[in-house]
Amino acid sequence: MMIEALNRIAESMQFAFVRNALIAVAFVSVCAALLGVVLVLKRFSMIGDGLTHVAFGAMCVAGITGITNNLYIVLPVTVAAAIILLKTKESKKIKGDALIAMMSVGALAIGYLLLSVFHKSSNVAGDVCTSLFGAMQLMTLTPVDVWVSVGLSASVILFFVLFYNTIFSVTLDENFARASGTKAGAFNIVLSTVIALVVVAAMKLVGSLLVSALVIFPALSAMRVWRSFKGVSIASSIISLGCALLGFFGSIALNLPVGPSIVVVDIVAFGVFYLIGVIRKGRRVA
Repeated sequence: MMIEALNRIAESMQFAFVRNALIAVAFVSVCAALLGVVLVLKRFSMIGDGLTHVAFGAMCVAGITGITNNLYIVLPVTVAAAIILLKTKESKKIKGDALIAMMSVGALAIGYLLLSVFHKSSNVAGDVCTSLFGAMQLMTLTPVDVWVSVGLSASVILFFVLFYNTIFSVTLDENFARASGTKAGAFNIVLSTVIALVVVAAMKLVGSLLVSALVIFPALSAMRVWRSFKGVSIASSIISLGCALLGFFGSIALNLPVGPSIVVVDIVAFGVFYLIGVIRKGRRVA
């Protein structure tokens, strides 16, 4: 069984599209984990889930209008939704979590309704399932999808490295950052754009419904053991990359969907790090 699985992995790695998909998975997992640390600490973890549903609705519109490259619609719509969600965090009329719920359900329902009415495919249910849960086979990822994901992910990682100090101050204490002269409002707009980039990059790999897991689980796992912002950021990136690679190769070995496989590994990793945190805390108390 083990030898057969290893042989299947070795055979699949001979294909260029599998190697390219592996590169995309590695980049997306790292940038998603970095962003997850910020979102968890700002108590806005579910924004990824809401934005993926918005992106799904935009993707449906692009599909029925015959637009070849759906990024022309998906990216600007997702960026606009992210800015609205972050702005409403400070609103007292509609709380951020309520708006996320409204956007998620509304975009999902409208997108599926439009596909059902104006569909051009004979298998609408199959297309929707692929969009929500990720590609069933790696060959569905085109070279353009792969390299767009790599480019977007590299931009996010570069942003995090160049503006680390600003990200640190605004994430931990936004009011203090404003008092210190940091333009937190402008930063939040940039952060909204970065969130949208991650969502769009990850959708092709793990599907709309599973992107938030890719963002949140590595950050939560790292926070069980590490305490500093830098430590959590580095650890979450390593954890996310390891889980992504393990899920990627596991999906090939067991002939399973890539997205759900990666998420399941992330869940297992969270359980392991949770136990490690409990054990370490018990030792300190003793």
